[in-house]
Amino acid sequence: MRNRRPNPRSWSTRIVTALLGLLVAFAVHGEAAAEDRFIVVASTTSTANSGLFDHILPLFENKTGIQVRVVAVGTGQALRVARNGDADVLLVHHRPSEEAFVAEGFGVARHDVMYNDFVIVGPAADPAAVRGLTDAAAALARIAGAAAPFASRGDDSGTHKAERALWAAAGVDPGAASGSWYRETGSGMGATLNTAAAMDAYALTDRGTWLSFGNRGQLVVLVEGDRRLANPYGVILVDRARHPHVKAEDGQAFIDWLTGREGQAAIASFTIGGQRLFFPSAKSVGGS
Repeated sequence: MRNRRPNPRSWSTRIVTALLGLLVAFAVHGEAAAEDRFIVVASTTSTANSGLFDHILPLFENKTGIQVRVVAVGTGQALRVARNGDADVLLVHHRPSEEAFVAEGFGVARHDVMYNDFVIVGPAADPAAVRGLTDAAAALARIAGAAAPFASRGDDSGTHKAERALWAAAGVDPGAASGSWYRETGSGMGATLNTAAAMDAYALTDRGTWLSFGNRGQLVVLVEGDRRLANPYGVILVDRARHPHVKAEDGQAFIDWLTGREGQAAIASFTIGGQRLFFPSAKSVGGS
């Protein structure tokens, strides 16, 4: 039997998990005095890296007096934070995981908030010849066939989950090439794009992070438009029945604002270079 190369992420995952615990503790107990009014939102790196939270949260905080402390990690880690009761609200982008979170009794209900899409970026020279394809799985199959460098987040984030689904649709197991042409960073989207830029590698990224990313090097958008690249975000109140300490009233106030007129308008007004990074998608917009 062929010996498998040790997974370089095995030790780093343990370190990340330990650091995540410290990050959550800081978010929950942080600098503010005990009487300060705040909620903790477990969310993704894309909402933080893109600058969206910097744009919208001051509007909510100034209106309500409720501070929002964000734990920005991959979707998988954000779900674990919320399951442990270390957040009041969950805002992520992998609908099957969100629906399972609610079905398992950890969340009250899922609400649509916004969407954008994923794109496949890569070197302008495009050694795998994927430019202009609208079938993302076919593009990944070509990248694998060419053994062209591909940088993956490899962190169980919503982006990583979407990437794995596309590899499966392509009939490719990239894990077999881990450490050769397939590089797993175990990091957020910005760090993974930095790796891709340094390696002239392909990568899957959400468009919001891509538009706000400055260190593109030779990377350009090569593949877009596949319906499987849709990237919806949902928001969920952590269920107080599971974790009695959850700040349900203030958490629900945030959800109501985010899915109401003001929050949806704030999301729509967030642009870079005249381009929207996220599109509001709340099904019913009430007064807020």
